[in-house]
Amino acid sequence: MRDVAITLIIFGLLPVILSRPYVGILVWSWLGYMNPHRLAWGFSTTMPFAMMVALATFAAMIASKERHPLPWSRETVVLLVLVLWMFMTTVFSLYPWLAWPQWDKVWRIMLMTYVTLMLINDPQRLRLLVYVIALSLGFYGFKGGAFVLTGGSANSVLGPTGSFIEDRNSLGLAMIMTVPLLYFMRSQMVHAWVRAALLLGIVLTLIAIVGTHSRGALLGLAAMMLFFLLKSRQKFAAILAMIPLALVLLYVMPEEWFQRMETIEHWEEDESASERVRAWHNAIDLAQQRFIGGGMRALVLWGGRDSHSIYFGMLGEHGWVGLGLFLLLLGLTWRSASWIIRHAKREPELRWARDLAAMIQVSLIGYMVAGAFLGLQYFDMYYHLVVIVVMTKILVRRALEPEPEAPARPPALGRRTSVAARGGDG
Repeated sequence: MRDVAITLIIFGLLPVILSRPYVGILVWSWLGYMNPHRLAWGFSTTMPFAMMVALATFAAMIASKERHPLPWSRETVVLLVLVLWMFMTTVFSLYPWLAWPQWDKVWRIMLMTYVTLMLINDPQRLRLLVYVIALSLGFYGFKGGAFVLTGGSANSVLGPTGSFIEDRNSLGLAMIMTVPLLYFMRSQMVHAWVRAALLLGIVLTLIAIVGTHSRGALLGLAAMMLFFLLKSRQKFAAILAMIPLALVLLYVMPEEWFQRMETIEHWEEDESASERVRAWHNAIDLAQQRFIGGGMRALVLWGGRDSHSIYFGMLGEHGWVGLGLFLLLLGLTWRSASWIIRHAKREPELRWARDLAAMIQVSLIGYMVAGAFLGLQYFDMYYHLVVIVVMTKILVRRALEPEPEAPARPPALGRRTSVAARGGDG
């Protein structure tokens, strides 16, 4: 039944995409983050829904009368250079049979990232995209929080099978990045019941992050919540959301959870933590021996371990240049978000942009901290946040530009406008 329902929904949305191309980006994001087809058990789990949506979006863009220029910025240029560099490292990879399948996933993410920039080009569409991302990943936060509260605290909260967020560590990072977006969404709602429901969703997502039993997620959660308090305009609501989380830690989580988290302090005694350190050393060794790195997924065979870090993953797979471009993109995105906050806070009608940029910075803090222990350097949500910042900055600039003055109209000629007009008499 789920298979039929999901298939009917997707096929029902295709005509809408053909008439409104930007809807294709929203549906693509829903499929990519929530993975609704992974929640079924039959034929829909292998249906190429994402490809169908992408092809419909491209066809609609070609047929549409609306112009779709690609807005270039320093971030989009650096991202393009990074993509080209990753392609080159894939061509010259140590283990091409591992690199090319991963590249096949990455280039699709990057292509749709640029298409997002072309189609999500006004405030309403931008907010809709943020809402879709927040609710798609928030679904697993709501579900996972309820799972923990109803007796599942001894087990790890997991994501959909076969997705980027399948394991507990990846899901924990994704939910950390989602909490600020849910908070932004709540700030845009006017109905009290919607705001209350989203606050409940935020609380459940925080509980679900703890319920992943991921130590990296716990560190990312702590960093994100601290920065959240600094950036939030409504600090009371933020503190209110932490109270149930504290109660869950005290009265719900089992002793095994606390024992696992205590290994953070004594990481050298934990085999999993020591394995991460060895993987990082392998990445440095590979980058020193090959200037361009080993190519995608090379660390799986070079030392027999995954990167376990967005930073060491970029270093080992794409060398020092790849890591430098990755960090440069991160830094430029952060600076643009700060620019938006600084300029948008002066205008009441741009408050949404200020709040969005601040919450994206909070999400990036979670990504930077939790990602230090997790190899999600190709996670599409990070690149979505980059283009959302780029487009928000463009929209703020447009809103702050002074209206062009209308050209002065020449005075109308009447019967007695001047001496010359009266033939020079007098």
